Amino acid sequence: MSLQFYTREDLKKHTSARQGEEKFGQAVGLVNSWEALEKSDATYVILGIPEDVGVRANMGRAGAEKAWSSCLSALCNIQSNSYTNPNNTVILGEIDCKAEQQSASKLDIKDPNYQSKIGSLVQQIDIKVSKVIAKVISVNKIPVIIGGGHNNSYGNIKGAATVLKAGINCINLDPHTDFRALEHRHSGNGFSFAMEEGYLEKYYILGLHKNYTSGAVFEKMDTLKEKIKYSFFEDYITGTPFKQMLEQAKNFCANSPFGLELDMDAIKQMGSSAISPSGFSLQQAREYVSYFSRLKNCQYIHICEGAPSRELHYNQVAKAISYLVSDVISKA
Repeated sequence: MSLQFYTREDLKKHTSARQGEEKFGQAVGLVNSWEALEKSDATYVILGIPEDVGVRANMGRAGAEKAWSSCLSALCNIQSNSYTNPNNTVILGEIDCKAEQQSASKLDIKDPNYQSKIGSLVQQIDIKVSKVIAKVISVNKIPVIIGGGHNNSYGNIKGAATVLKAGINCINLDPHTDFRALEHRHSGNGFSFAMEEGYLEKYYILGLHKNYTSGAVFEKMDTLKEKIKYSFFEDYITGTPFKQMLEQAKNFCANSPFGLELDMDAIKQMGSSAISPSGFSLQQAREYVSYFSRLKNCQYIHICEGAPSRELHYNQVAKAISYLVSDVISKA
């Protein structure tokens, strides 16, 4: 299934032991098979998708493939205590995207068939992601998925819908819709493909930026008003309370199974594939994941598009994702 299960030795490489303390990486659960995962008492399953093929396919800046490893080094070194809750969590491992990454790096962007070739690589990753997410959800665990481009929203949604045998809803904190045309697969059309194929039922975009949404996308969404709603980031800066925006998304999507998506582009000056000088604060992103991940219908959490190579200060992306993950899995 193209999943590399992690061992304690794998986590030791990311963990700096200190006498008198127990770090998260020393206490978190590990499994070596799907059977062992099913038997585990843990609620949350953390896994990585080290790829940026989808971002490249969208003519974006590479770098998202490093977010998982970077996050792991930060997460493994937070403290293990009754609040960080390592006993209720398994670090599963990573989806193997090495072949697709290598193939993408060898493609010539001037090749007239570049888009179809790199789109095919994204589709290969789609298959891997959807199968792994379906397997995790099928054993009654909640996947917390880190890294990669937002193309992986498609695999997450398909995986969950496959298990539930019905389309699911999705809430996305993002300056972009990622609801672009049904062309070759890339990081900008995961949600449009998921809805077209019946895996995505209702979709709410929280904090959409007016400047970076095309007229064609607005026209498409206007034809799907019963299925798609959004709030603008500009609504927030002109006075709409953030909590009210959360409630609007909840009322539209959270009464039935939904996936939770967070694009790091939404956070002001965060190292990401489309870093922005304007956006929500990290504190608001933390509030977002804390609020929605605790609702009973939340099927998965996906934190994507972080790019350590574009961060504004050392360890920015790793620590930010680590905070977001710990907000999901920690005891209130």
